[in-house]
Amino acid sequence: MRPTAALTPLAALLLAATTLTACGGGSGSDPDTVKVSFKQSTDNSVKVMDTYLADIKRQFEKAHPGKKVELVPIKAPDSEYYTKLQQMLRSPKTAPDLVYEDTFLINSDITSGYLKPLDAYLAKWPDWNRFIDTAKAAARGEDGKTYGVPDGTDTRGLWFDKDVFAKAGLPADWQPKTWDDVLAAARAVKKKVPGVIPLNVYTGKPVGEAATMQTFEMLLYGTGDGSTDPLYDKASKKWIAGGQGFEDALAFVETVYREKLGPDVSDALDPNVGTRVRGEWLPQGRLGIALDGSWLPQDWLPGSGHEWPGWSKELGLAAMPTQHGQAPGKVSMSGGWTWSIPAKAGNPDLAFEFIKTMQTKANAQKWYIANSGIAVREDVAEDPAYVDAQPGIEFFTDLVASTHYRPAYPAYPKVSTAIQEAMESVTTGDASVDEATSAYTDALRDATDNQVVER
Repeated sequence: MRPTAALTPLAALLLAATTLTACGGGSGSDPDTVKVSFKQSTDNSVKVMDTYLADIKRQFEKAHPGKKVELVPIKAPDSEYYTKLQQMLRSPKTAPDLVYEDTFLINSDITSGYLKPLDAYLAKWPDWNRFIDTAKAAARGEDGKTYGVPDGTDTRGLWFDKDVFAKAGLPADWQPKTWDDVLAAARAVKKKVPGVIPLNVYTGKPVGEAATMQTFEMLLYGTGDGSTDPLYDKASKKWIAGGQGFEDALAFVETVYREKLGPDVSDALDPNVGTRVRGEWLPQGRLGIALDGSWLPQDWLPGSGHEWPGWSKELGLAAMPTQHGQAPGKVSMSGGWTWSIPAKAGNPDLAFEFIKTMQTKANAQKWYIANSGIAVREDVAEDPAYVDAQPGIEFFTDLVASTHYRPAYPAYPKVSTAIQEAMESVTTGDASVDEATSAYTDALRDATDNQVVER
């Protein structure tokens, strides 16, 4: 789960033109039609979101005679999705009525004036009391108002191929205690199982937030003693300059690619590498270890195009350890997505009615199971039908106790981009860890108006 590299003027114009065409005449062109924009998978065989929304559309139109739903998919890698979405939100001619927002970007979009506060709607909606507090907080702006309804959360850990591990002489119940244990397993795979990628960790600008959150922050938040946030100092409201933990996290990434424990650099810097991990490398036994998210099984469910009924027997799951095994011993990052109403939406009332249809207990539970998500409604989380629906749900839900949330303040997207640039430079070998860390701190100062503190 994300921001994009800076666009050339020509590329920006092309993206804007593409977006305007995709959204047609804007949300306000028909008062009886609600336009719903969402991120469509770049893998044509994965239709989880499309199928779910088509079902909600049928329910909504049946319950609201004379009203129509127009689904407006944006098919793009994460980083491009954010760019296209923001282009749409800038004008009432192109703004849909409802958009799918990544929680990492929501405060930036709030600050830009792109989103509408939902408090008036939420106060009259009893189901809002069913949502867990941490999920509510993820959609709350610095002004204390709520700008989105979350549709689930996620956690991250290590997926590993048991057959590959057997060939490498590694245990089927592998549970690494330190970063060195993870690297040692990857080295064993490289030595004993030729033709298999030992370890995938996302890196660089092309994969956007996947690099920042699923790799770098999984490492960074596993450094130190866990008593303080290593990225943002809440007391001073300043971002933290690159220090020892930052360098150690970068050094881990550098080691993976310098020792050729990861995919070829050209593959690692492909914006669609995540699709390959889920659709090719893991199902085909071509990857030993993947540092990745709880949502992967959605690509392997019946009808997905990559059906893999045996994945739970062929893959193992392990928590990502802290750097040296220090308490609490494991680390995870959590994020998630929300449904938000653009400030320039033409039909906001109708849009919230659509949210309410999506977020009945039955429909929310259906979505959590379909997309391998983690429930943010307490009534669903307590339902045995949810807990038992799919292998892995209990494992990833248990990681919530050890998880961290990104400091999703308005500057975060720029901070994330600076992290991606540092990662990419050590991945390609264009910079040393020290040089990349120094460049990050300089970029951090620029991105935050010098609101930076040393630690």
